[in-house]
Amino acid sequence: MAAFSAAKSGENDRFRAFVKESNREQVDLMVLHLNDTIPPQISCTDCGNCCKSLMVLVADEDAATLSKHLGQSRKAFDEQYLEKGGNGLMIMNRMPCHFLKDNKCTVYAQRFEGCKEFPALHLPNFKDRLFTTFMHYERCPIIFNVVEQLKDAMLFERDL
Repeated sequence: MAAFSAAKSGENDRFRAFVKESNREQVDLMVLHLNDTIPPQISCTDCGNCCKSLMVLVADEDAATLSKHLGQSRKAFDEQYLEKGGNGLMIMNRMPCHFLKDNKCTVYAQRFEGCKEFPALHLPNFKDRLFTTFMHYERCPIIFNVVEQLKDAMLFERDL
């Protein structure tokens, strides 16, 4: 997928510009439809790239929920798993994620909100997330396939 996505760099730049000029509601409907059909065909546990390579923002509530689930004090949880920025934002302190084992999340029911939302194709305003979407194009098979099928659905003229 990496070699293919590198070869598609110019085409993807043109596609981003094409999407930006397209009707927001129509784009969202197409992405929602593709998001309903593509993810069931892909097993995230075959890949786990998101858990191996994403910096996940952790909300205070998520950290509190998971620390309680793990039976740790919040202070011990923060020291073991989180890095805090000067602006108060928290992220996981290592990649791959501490909770990834055999490409599966060991705390799936209590996973962070950012993990639950990824790859965020179910959210409205896809056009506003093009930068992030293409940042993960090579990383996530779901995003990759949604984008490639979206090109066809939008009758985008591909490079030869």
